Order: sequence, then C-alpha cells, then structure tokens
Amino acid sequence: MALQKWTPKNIEKMFEDLFEESFIPSNWMRIPSLKRLKALEEFSPSVDMYDKKDELVIKAEVPGMKKEDVKISVTDDVLTIKGEMKKEEEVKKEDYYYSERSFGSFSRVLNLPAKVKADKIKAKFDNGLLEIHMPKANESKPKEVKISLQ
Repeated sequence: MALQKWTPKNIEKMFEDLFEESFIPSNWMRIPSLKRLKALEEFSPSVDMYDKKDELVIKAEVPGMKKEDVKISVTDDVLTIKGEMKKEEEVKKEDYYYSERSFGSFSRVLNLPAKVKADKIKAKFDNGLLEIHMPKANESKPKEVKISLQ
C-alpha cells in the first residue's frame, strides 16, 4: 500500500464518502414506515475536478437531465451546481417491484483550489455529462522565479 500525503482537501473527500452511503440498512427497507425515509436521501452528482496549466476543469455526471434543468454559479472561490431531476411519469406505488432511482432537487458545492476568471467560464452539456472549463486568474497561475547563484 502506497503512502499518500494528507492535505486538508482529503478530509472533505473523506466526509463526502462517509455520507454518500445510506444510513438505512437495505434489509430494514422491508419495513413500510422506513421505506419513506429512503425518499429523503438526496441525489448528488459524481464530480471530477482537475488542474490544467491555465484552467480548472470540472466534469459532473447528471444522467437523464436536460441542460435547462442545470444551473451553475461561481461566488469567490466556490462553484455551485444545482438542478432538478424530474420524474417522467406517475406510477402507483403498489405497481412497483423496484424503486431505486432518485428524483428531486440537488445542489453540489465545490471549493475551488484557485481563483478563476468568472466572466470567462465555459460550460458544455452533452449526453448527461456537464463539463466546465474555468480559466485561472493571473494571480493563481504558478510563477517561475529565477534565482541567481553566488
């Protein structure tokens, strides 16, 4: 097993992973009153964020959604992705064998590791994949400083 340097960002991922799992054990879902608690769980899109030399790139999976149902905003160093997953048809509860898909509103808030040029952000939505390109502000780009040796 390889060692990995701990950074404060890792703790955010650890808490996201911890709360990603359901608090309700699957075998308890046979109890009718607990089935309703499953509806309280919130859909949250899976996200990748990576650094290119001059920009940050975020990719979020939002399958089954239309681009009109997704909203993106940036405030300071925080990116917010909001949307609503709509149910396409109404089916009576007693007609279901399985009901595992999530519907409803979601909001995903991401702390950005660098300042970005908010007015230059470009987003593309294609086949359930949201891709956001955020150019870094000049003060966020790494600067090379040459030091003369004596």
